[in-house]
Amino acid sequence: MRVSVPTIITASGVPKQTISPAAAVERIADFLAPGKVTLLTGAGVSVASGIRAYRGKDGRYMNPNYQPIFYHELTDESEKGFAFRQRYWYEIKSCSQSARLMFYRLRSYLGYPPVRDALPNTSHYAIAALQFASYIPRLVTQNVDGLHQKAIAHLWEPDHIQKQILELHGTLHRVHCKRGHVVPRDMFQNWLSAANPQWKAFIDNLEKTGQKPRTNPDGDVELEGVSYADFAVPECPQCTLEGQQSSFHKPEVIFFGESIPSRIKDRSFYDVEHSERVFVLGTTLATYSAFRLVKRALELRKPVMLLNVGPTRADGLPGVEKLEISSSLVLRDVVRALLGSRASQDSAIVHLLQSGVHQPPAEDHEIISRNT
Repeated sequence: MRVSVPTIITASGVPKQTISPAAAVERIADFLAPGKVTLLTGAGVSVASGIRAYRGKDGRYMNPNYQPIFYHELTDESEKGFAFRQRYWYEIKSCSQSARLMFYRLRSYLGYPPVRDALPNTSHYAIAALQFASYIPRLVTQNVDGLHQKAIAHLWEPDHIQKQILELHGTLHRVHCKRGHVVPRDMFQNWLSAANPQWKAFIDNLEKTGQKPRTNPDGDVELEGVSYADFAVPECPQCTLEGQQSSFHKPEVIFFGESIPSRIKDRSFYDVEHSERVFVLGTTLATYSAFRLVKRALELRKPVMLLNVGPTRADGLPGVEKLEISSSLVLRDVVRALLGSRASQDSAIVHLLQSGVHQPPAEDHEIISRNT
């Protein structure tokens, strides 16, 4: 199944039910108490880390004119495909087809550092505590920012993290060329900096002045009035050593129109099927690759709880209990309610419950503009 562009989720007509933080903590703790829970997370979990959600307030998918790059465009071997790859690493801003040739915005090159430097928030660390305490043995995330991994990296080895956390839509932190040579994204970022010193200087100035562009979950930014025509995408050095040429580079992120690898799809279903219940956090479920996991859980008559602020694709579905409240208001107290005295005596849990940032993204009027 290919990932398609999600529609804008609007209110389903199901009455919005408010719940107090104390009542939500009690209900979530009761739901998680039996253990063997598979957790499905979305972009809403990372908002407090400064990464804007797709469909929340000012989310880019709330704009009906938004035009994403499709997989077939990115992989096109023609000059048109090369232009799309320039656009990805340095994206066109457009309001119409004719404007596409004139108005541009930087995308992945300028957008990656804020995602790379983002820190886990209190929800990430509370989830890590629930993982460490074995209430949530399986986590499936739609996020490509790696923040779940960052939150628990000091407690688990990388191999164990990979077994317990599935990145349904890939990761921003690795890049590969069309012949399969994989490099860390930080290394590729350095290649882009060396090939584009003028933009490296611009990034350095942003960091020096503390300015932040509008960062989205897939690592792009909103930056108006910028031409990408002189942006250079370097050749893959390994291909060059092998006598080949390849300036095609793709992050290990699933693009619209691209199929999720079978092994990822199969494991996501396995994680749901081998759980006792499914907890869904911070997602509208607009992307079918995530929604079908909820559908599968319901088919198997597994209890499903959904914690999200705003409408979702699962609103009103029989078997889904929805709580409309921010995870940052309740998850740490959920951990304390579940673990009792261990929450104050286990040094690892204590550290996790004391950790986490709360740095929501800047409002749109704070977005940086640069004219060239």
